[in-house]
Amino acid sequence: MVTRYGRHNLVWIDLIQPTPSEVRAIMDEFAIEPVIAQELLLPSFKSKVERKGDAIYMILHFPTLRSIGGRAEQEIDFLIGKHFLITTHYENIDPLHSFAKAFEVNGVLGAERTHTHGGHLFASMIHSLYQALGSECDAMQEKLQTIEDQVFNGDEKRMVIELSHVGRTIHDFRQALIPHHDILSSLEGPAARMFGAEFSYHIRSLMGSYSRVQNALENLRDSLGELRETNNALLSTKQNEVMKTLTVLAFLVLPLTLVSQLFGMNAEHIPLIGLPGDFWIITGGLVVLAASFLVYFKHKGWL
Repeated sequence: MVTRYGRHNLVWIDLIQPTPSEVRAIMDEFAIEPVIAQELLLPSFKSKVERKGDAIYMILHFPTLRSIGGRAEQEIDFLIGKHFLITTHYENIDPLHSFAKAFEVNGVLGAERTHTHGGHLFASMIHSLYQALGSECDAMQEKLQTIEDQVFNGDEKRMVIELSHVGRTIHDFRQALIPHHDILSSLEGPAARMFGAEFSYHIRSLMGSYSRVQNALENLRDSLGELRETNNALLSTKQNEVMKTLTVLAFLVLPLTLVSQLFGMNAEHIPLIGLPGDFWIITGGLVVLAASFLVYFKHKGWL
């Protein structure tokens, strides 16, 4: 699917799962080299940036936002020219959709011409994507706060699974964003030569947005680690309490079992056996013995 957005002398072409005929038409219109056109048709597993003629070709992978299952990353291909920007992706990406609506509204309202060439449009788009990732980090922080409340409400066992899910999300985010630093750094030279030295400012601004997301992820990872240690400590304490109780009960039953077995021996002369009420005498003795042990364990703080 091809969607075209235009403002003044600048055009943005957004391709979603493009067909060969759609890519061929774009290639003819913007004089795209065949090798790049071929890459637009298939996903790539590696980020890169390179200048091809009068355009800069870049591949970036972004974490899947609020995803359940499926791929952990979403690829976006950028082809940046002086008067155009072409983006290609293979599934719907909500932040791009929101950016498209804002781009259209600003054009209708006659907003100030902040996008004078494809580089400005690209920088604004990347800022929007990083802002969406920052919102995702905020959502994960709120999720960790909810988990923390549940941990201290005695739901440590179930929170082990919840913490694992959040940990996996943070890991996927970090892995997807690791190449961005090097790619943005490599972009500065070709972009400055194409759009002028002043465009280096926009690249450094993008690096700042990227760093804010990375710092948020590092803080999330630290919070996750501390919360996981706390949860494990509470679980261990609760398990130790259970084991202590079971051990005390086992120690309590052991002498009672021993006494019962002594009176159950097949011998001719066993004390109390044969006396009136011998059963109740033995039972009462066992109860007194058990009560004595319980009082002793309570006094020692074992129960």
